[in-house]
Amino acid sequence: MEDLRITGGDFVSEKKGKLRDNYRIGNKLGDGAFGSVRKITHRVTGEIRAVKTIHKKNLRSEEERQTFFNEVSVLRALDHPNVLKLYEYYQDEKNYYLITELCNGGELFDRIISHGSFSEAMGANYMKQILSVIAYAHDRHIVHRDLKPENFLLDTTAEDANLKVIDFGTAQFFTPGTLMTAKFGTPYYIAPEVLKCSYDEKCDVWSAGVNMYVLLCGYPPFGGSNDDQILKKIAIGRFSFPSPEWDFISFEAKDLITKMLAFDYTRRISAREALQHPWLNNASVTPIDNSTAKSIFTNLTSFRSEQKLQKATYSFIASQLATKKEREEMLELFKSLDTDNSGTVSRDELIRGFNNLYADEIEDIDEEVDKIMRQVDTDKSGEIDYSEFVAASMNRTKLLSKERLEAAFKAFDIDGSGTISADELKSMLGKYHAYDDEMWTNIIREVDQNGDGVIDLREFSEMMLRFT
Repeated sequence: MEDLRITGGDFVSEKKGKLRDNYRIGNKLGDGAFGSVRKITHRVTGEIRAVKTIHKKNLRSEEERQTFFNEVSVLRALDHPNVLKLYEYYQDEKNYYLITELCNGGELFDRIISHGSFSEAMGANYMKQILSVIAYAHDRHIVHRDLKPENFLLDTTAEDANLKVIDFGTAQFFTPGTLMTAKFGTPYYIAPEVLKCSYDEKCDVWSAGVNMYVLLCGYPPFGGSNDDQILKKIAIGRFSFPSPEWDFISFEAKDLITKMLAFDYTRRISAREALQHPWLNNASVTPIDNSTAKSIFTNLTSFRSEQKLQKATYSFIASQLATKKEREEMLELFKSLDTDNSGTVSRDELIRGFNNLYADEIEDIDEEVDKIMRQVDTDKSGEIDYSEFVAASMNRTKLLSKERLEAAFKAFDIDGSGTISADELKSMLGKYHAYDDEMWTNIIREVDQNGDGVIDLREFSEMMLRFT
């Protein structure tokens, strides 16, 4: 039987029924150009999320409607701890409703205003996260095109809160080697080659350089009293590090900014190269408690999902039903394993992590890691994505609670008949992949104990609890 490739993004789709069927509606958090944002509570997990309501009447042109669906398709392709997580979306006659994780810390822009500027350690901490997202997106041929402090949310109000990149409405899938021509971006942060309507993905690196400049001194490198003045200065591309703000900022910081703000984008540093710059060593590293790390590694090594539907269900629960708190319990270890800040964990990084913890305790670490890669890498990318890591490292008893199993079963049971059919599996898991019809029948056969051609809740639950 051919391999079923599963990503967390496979489950980001338009949900049938009403938003209120699955969520309790809470307070309004704010208003934007196209609608409003409210708190909502997920009825199964009790988790508080956010719903962005977009009024259809405000999407006047086909281009504006396309921007909405473009954002959904881009967010579906990104599984990175510093990208705002999209769960699902709904629509009715008047509105679209985007369901995302909730971030309580406000915009990075507001934090810059209140701080004035940041220490180099804090700036490096933020830049590492920003560059990690850019490199991860560029690896997947996605360019953001509007990176500015207003488009970075802080997870919490804590000083060391994680950043979340938002607003992928102007993002685009690009073809390497083919230049883009549409002008997108915001004065202060837009790259000079975008103004000339001939650019590649390195326009994001320029914007990151402007953000880093602002973080360290509190004002942008290209200023002016109106947009025309600002854009004229960007078109020339000359900037400086004036006194007194820059007098005590390190040579390394100025060197990285200079390389990101190279006027000729063909000579500009890439996001992946920027992540290797020595200045980012200033970023503080959260020490990992060994006992916590070992318990997560134990979950990883004992993770078993032999059947295809079992793998898909783990992926669904981890991406749709695991709470933000549960996902973030894994975050520090995930980040410490991801030594190249690529947003994924490779086989070599996993081997290094095991060696650090178990050098004298496990006889054949390579074999152990290969076993983990076979079980955990459900999309067969050769690396472990964040959601895959969460699915395999969480406490299995908590992950597979009765409520979550029932919620997962209902998600696969699209017509609400009380059973899962081959057609429903195809509808749920085959949206973004081309598989032979026989695949779905064979998946049902693996789990269908009584031979009636469908899977009921008892068969589904027994399949999921088999290796716990």
